[in-house]
Amino acid sequence: MRIKSKHILFFLASIFFILTIFIDNININSDLVFNENVTLNEKISEHKKKTIYLTFDDGPSSKVTNDVLDVLKENKVNATFFLIGNQIEGKEDVVKRIYDEGNGIGLHTYTHKIRKIYSSEDAFIKEMIKCRDEINKAIGISPNIIRFPCGSNKRLNKKYLKRLHDEGFKIYDWDLDNTDGLNSRLSPDTLYRKAIKGSENRQNIILLLHCTDMHKNTCKALPQIIKYYKSKGYEFKVITEDTPELYFHMRGKLFK
Repeated sequence: MRIKSKHILFFLASIFFILTIFIDNININSDLVFNENVTLNEKISEHKKKTIYLTFDDGPSSKVTNDVLDVLKENKVNATFFLIGNQIEGKEDVVKRIYDEGNGIGLHTYTHKIRKIYSSEDAFIKEMIKCRDEINKAIGISPNIIRFPCGSNKRLNKKYLKRLHDEGFKIYDWDLDNTDGLNSRLSPDTLYRKAIKGSENRQNIILLLHCTDMHKNTCKALPQIIKYYKSKGYEFKVITEDTPELYFHMRGKLFK
């Protein structure tokens, strides 16, 4: 009887020991799964970070471009300026300020004369190269990010795109427009509302704005535009040659 009791006690003790190990293993595995989920969620969060690129076309101007730079500096954000080459002479100090304060600089042709620049592919490329040369003459850099005046729509095909890439150019259109290029006299409030319309649920935005001396109201709207996108959790970035391109005919290749 005593022998049976010992066997029973030994059997129960063995079962208890096995269950203890099993439960410990479950807890360890649960911790591992939890940690994996945390890591995965962090990766998802990083991937879902919202980004906006403020872009200003047609500068530099003597007054408004400087005013825009004041607003950017005050709000501790940066933007990208697509410059017209023949506007640079006499405003080299403005171009230098754009660059020195951490903003991006891109090419927007030398003349911005639509018939001339789009008369041929060669003419367009020469305009961009001449614009780049003017920027280099002013501040010693040679940017290769470009923006088509009025956008690249109906102007690009695969062969032309390859040629531009072979020249070293990266193309950046836009996917949100406050329409100040169509009407610079719109009120600051209207320009603000147009600059945020359609931005809901967008992860990445390239916003088109202008900074000629006619665009005073764009500058007046800018603080509110910046405030809105900050409140929505957007990070303000500058376009560089590492930024995924955006051109109207291949929108699916925008942001990776």
